[in-house]
Amino acid sequence: MVTSVNPSPLPRTSTPQVTHAWPRLDPPLPEGVRIRVLRAAHGDPRAALELASVLSARQLTGLDPLPADPASLAPATLRTHRREIRALPDDTRLLLLLAAADQYPVATHAFLRAVAAARLDTRPLDAAETAQLAHTTPGGIVFRDPWTRIAAYETASATDRREAHQLLARVLSGAGEAPRRLWHRGAAALGPSRRLAAQLKPAAAQARRVGEHALACALAERAAALTPDPHERPRLLARAAADAWQSGDGDRARRLIAATDNDALGGLLALRAGNAGDAFDALLAAAVRHAAAAHALPPGAPDPAVHLLARATEAAVYTGDLRRCREAAAVADRLGIVPPGTLGGLAAAFEGRYADARDLLQAAAGRCGPGGDPTLLIHSGIAALLLGDHTGAATATARAAASARTRGETVTVPQAMEFRAYAEFWTGRPRAAEAGALEALRQAYTTGQDNGACHLQAALAMFAALTGDAEVCRDRAEAARSYALPRGLGLPAALALFALAFLDLSTGRFAASAARLRALAAFGPGHGHRAIRHLATPHYVEAAVRTGDTRVARAAHADYDHWARTIRNPDELALSARCRALLAGGPEAVDHYRTALDLHARGTRDFERARTELLFGGALRRLRRRAEARDRLHSALAAFEHFGAPQCATQARAELRVLGGLGGLGGLGEPSAPARGADDLTARLTAQQLMVARMAAEGATNREIAARLLLSPRTIDHHLRGVFARLGIRSRIELVRLLGETDV
Repeated sequence: MVTSVNPSPLPRTSTPQVTHAWPRLDPPLPEGVRIRVLRAAHGDPRAALELASVLSARQLTGLDPLPADPASLAPATLRTHRREIRALPDDTRLLLLLAAADQYPVATHAFLRAVAAARLDTRPLDAAETAQLAHTTPGGIVFRDPWTRIAAYETASATDRREAHQLLARVLSGAGEAPRRLWHRGAAALGPSRRLAAQLKPAAAQARRVGEHALACALAERAAALTPDPHERPRLLARAAADAWQSGDGDRARRLIAATDNDALGGLLALRAGNAGDAFDALLAAAVRHAAAAHALPPGAPDPAVHLLARATEAAVYTGDLRRCREAAAVADRLGIVPPGTLGGLAAAFEGRYADARDLLQAAAGRCGPGGDPTLLIHSGIAALLLGDHTGAATATARAAASARTRGETVTVPQAMEFRAYAEFWTGRPRAAEAGALEALRQAYTTGQDNGACHLQAALAMFAALTGDAEVCRDRAEAARSYALPRGLGLPAALALFALAFLDLSTGRFAASAARLRALAAFGPGHGHRAIRHLATPHYVEAAVRTGDTRVARAAHADYDHWARTIRNPDELALSARCRALLAGGPEAVDHYRTALDLHARGTRDFERARTELLFGGALRRLRRRAEARDRLHSALAAFEHFGAPQCATQARAELRVLGGLGGLGGLGEPSAPARGADDLTARLTAQQLMVARMAAEGATNREIAARLLLSPRTIDHHLRGVFARLGIRSRIELVRLLGETDV
C-alpha cells in the first residue's frame, strides 16, 4: 500500500478575495480566523461554513491552528466533487490524477512532459471538459476549482497515485529540477527510507536558498515522514515549520511546531500571534542558548543568537515594557553581541539618555541600502520613524518589503507595510497610507499574524481619527484594544488610545482628550508606550491648554523638547515650538508660532504644519491681527482638505467665520456639488470611502462590502452616508452615474 500524500498544503499563490457573502455565525468568528477559514476553503463560502461548523472552541478563537485534512475541512463539499470525478471514464480520471499530482502541494510543471514520455492519449480529457470539471490549455490542465483537483487526486487508487508520482519524477531531469524530482520520489515512497530522507534534506535547502519556502516545507516535512531516526524527525519538522511560516502558511507552521520542542520558533510564533511577554522570554532564552553554542558554527556562518535577539527586540517594542528593554540590552552586552540599534536606542531613550539613543538609532537607520535582510531593513525603518525621519523610514520599509518578496518571505511583507503606512501618512500621502494599511491588514490576517493585524487596526483607527471617520475610528480602536490588552501588546493598545484622544481633540471634547493622552504616560505591558507617548505629547499640550490644566503638560513638554533638541529633527523642533506657543499664550506666543512654521518648512509633516497654522491663526484672531490670521487659516484649510480631514477643516472654517473670512469659499459648510473629475473624487473622499463607493457602484451589498474591508455593515452604512454627503448625491443610482462619468 502506498503512503498517501496529504493534499492539504495546496499552493497559496494569491489570497482569495472575500467577495462571497459570509454566513452569519453566532458568535461571529474573529476576523483573523474568518479570513483563514475562507482561505483554507479556497474561497468557497459553503465549504467555509462546513469548516467553521467542525472547529473546536480553541480553533474558533484562533488559539489552535486549523485542521489540515481536506476531508475534515469540508466533507460534504468534497463528497460532491468526488461523485463528479467517479462519473468520468477511467482514462479521463487517470489523466486528471496526473495533472493533480503535478500541481500540489507544489507545482512541478511536468504534466505535458509526462504525457509525452508515456505516450498518453489526451482525447479522454474531452469528457472532463464536457462535464465542466477541467479544461486543457497550452500549459496543461486547469481545474474548475481546487476542490475538483483534490477530488481528482483522492479518488484514485494508491497504486495509481504512486505511478503518477514516479512518472513525474522521471521527466523532471533538468537543471535545477532536483527538488521537485525528489518531491515526487518521496511522494511515491512505500515507507520509511533513510536514503531518500537524506536526499530530501539538501533538496529542501536548495529550494530554501532560492526563496521557494512552500516547496522547502513540503520536502522537509516529507523527509520527516520518511526518516527512521526519531531524533532527526523533530529537527526536520522544525525546519518545515520555519519554511511554512516564511511562505505565509501560519496554520501549517503552528501544527508542525507543536510536534517539536523548538522554543525559538515557538517564541517567534508567539511574537506574531500570541502574548508578547511570553514571546520575549522564549526568544531571549533561545538567544542565550544559541550564543553558548556559537563556537560550533562553521566559519562565516550567521549567528542565530543575533537574529533571535532582533526578534526579542521586536517583542520588547511591542510590549513597551522598560524592564524588558533593559534586560535584552544587558543580555546582549553580556554575550558580546552588538544589539540591533532599535533595542539599544529604545533602552537608552526609556532611561532618558537621549544622546546615546540618538546615536544608536541613527546607526540603525543608516543600514537601509538596497537589498539586504528584510528584518534589518524593518529595524532601520523603525529607527528612522523614532528619529522623525519619515522619508528615510519610507525608503527602508519599501526596500524591506521588496527584499522579502524577492526572497519568498511572504510573512515579512505585512510587517514592513505596518511601519511604511506611518511614513507615507506623515510625508503627505494619507490615501496611500490608508490603502496600504488595509492591504497589510488582510495579509497579516491571512498569514496568521494577528498581533501585526492588531497594530494595523490601531494605525487605521489613527488614520480614521485624522480624516474624520469617527465611527471607523471607534470600531478599529475597540478591535485593537480588546485584542491587545490581554496579550500585553502595549504598542497597538497605546496607539488606539491615541487615535481616540485625537478624535476627541478634533471634535472639541478637550477634557476627554486630555484624560486619554495623560493615560499614555503609563508604562508596562498592555498599557502605555514611550514611542506613542512621544507622538501624543504635542496634542496633549493642546488639550491641556484648552482645559486650563497645564501642570503635567509642562513637564511632558520639557521632556519632549529635550528629545527634539537632541535629535535636531525640524518637525520635532517645530512641534516643540508649537507647544511653547500654546503654553505661553498672548502676544508672547506669536514668535514661537513663527519659529514653529519656519521649522515646519524644512520638515515633511504637512499635516502637523497645517495644525500649527490653525492654532496660530486662532491666536492671531484673538490678538485682532485679522489679515494675517485669515492667511494662516486659509492655508490650514487647504491642507486639511488635501488630507481629507473634515473635522480639522471645520475648525478652520469656524475661525474664518468669526473673522468673516469665508468670502470666495462660499458653501464650505454645506454639502458639495457633485464632483465631475477623478481628481475631485479622490480629493473629496478618503481612501476607504473611495473603496466603499466603488464596491457599492459595482452592486455589492453593505454586508459584502463589510466582509471585504473587515468592517461591520453598520460602519459601511456610515461610510456610504459620508460619501453621499461629500459628493452631494442621494442614492446609489447617482453614485453609479457619477463614478461612470469620472471613470474612477
